Amino acid sequence: MAAAEDELLLPRLPELFETSKQLLDDVEVATEPTGSRIVQDKVFKGLDLLEKAAEMLSQLDLFSRNEDLEEISSTDLKYLLVPAFQGALAMKQVNPSKRLDHLQWAREHFINYLTQCHYYHVAEFQLPKTKNNSAESNTASTSMAYPSLVAMASQRQAKIERYKQKKEMEHRLSALKSAVESGQADDERVREYYLLHLRRWIGISLEEIESIDQELKILREKDSSKEASTSYSSRRDRPPMKPFVLTRDMAQAKVFGAGYPSLATMTVNDWYDQRRKYGALPDPGIAKTTPAEFKKAAQQQEDQEQKEEEDDEKTLQRAREWDDWKDTHPRGYGNRQNMG
Repeated sequence: MAAAEDELLLPRLPELFETSKQLLDDVEVATEPTGSRIVQDKVFKGLDLLEKAAEMLSQLDLFSRNEDLEEISSTDLKYLLVPAFQGALAMKQVNPSKRLDHLQWAREHFINYLTQCHYYHVAEFQLPKTKNNSAESNTASTSMAYPSLVAMASQRQAKIERYKQKKEMEHRLSALKSAVESGQADDERVREYYLLHLRRWIGISLEEIESIDQELKILREKDSSKEASTSYSSRRDRPPMKPFVLTRDMAQAKVFGAGYPSLATMTVNDWYDQRRKYGALPDPGIAKTTPAEFKKAAQQQEDQEQKEEEDDEKTLQRAREWDDWKDTHPRGYGNRQNMG
């Protein structure tokens, strides 16, 4: 009895799907940052509901490889979108330390969705490469120096076609949405509505896988560069090796020495310039003065200074005597003929 009551309290598959779809739409149109608490709570809640829906789908065994797309009921077609919704919400998680795991997990869900759609022939498209195939293709592509221009042109054309189809499908979906949600559409229109949703999410999944592959490449290169820098820093932290000299034997080392210490450290001209700078050698072109000549020149200079001093004393004495004479002999003294 208790088990039956618990089963009645559990949400049904349509409720799980519609609630998770509404949460995904709210996250897509949210004005808050993706890393905000409100948005992340919706992301985690949506992933939890989709996980329960995926388990319920596995238990009910709604889809089988033994049936075609026409054999699936129109109301059950929408449940094929569960893996695509899981991949879309997984891309909205913002944990830098687990970004690589989130990308790989989202890629697996997108691949799962595309594989189911490819099996049921929902649309014509080429399945992306899996992990093993992508590893082989990366090894092959690294051997090529430049990407193929034809492949680049075809990829660009495919993106343009997907964009045009996406716009056309969105226009048709908006026209059918009100009738389907109100329950006034017939089975044919309901089926067309959900098939358009499946094809629209095929294009979204292909674009998301391309973006995921590019981001995975960047993250792996970043990790490898970190490992290389760590190993390089560890090599730099090693203590420096002491220099040593290789000789043939001990006898040769004692007789001839190590070799390089006996090499000249400067040229003759450098040695001459250095000695001349310190005054140990005379400058070229200038005759060197002998000690006798130097002594004679010093004596001559001393005699000249002494003579100048004597001349100065005689002149001073004459001036003093002249002043004394003028004091004792007034002006006109001894002029007897011109007395006035």
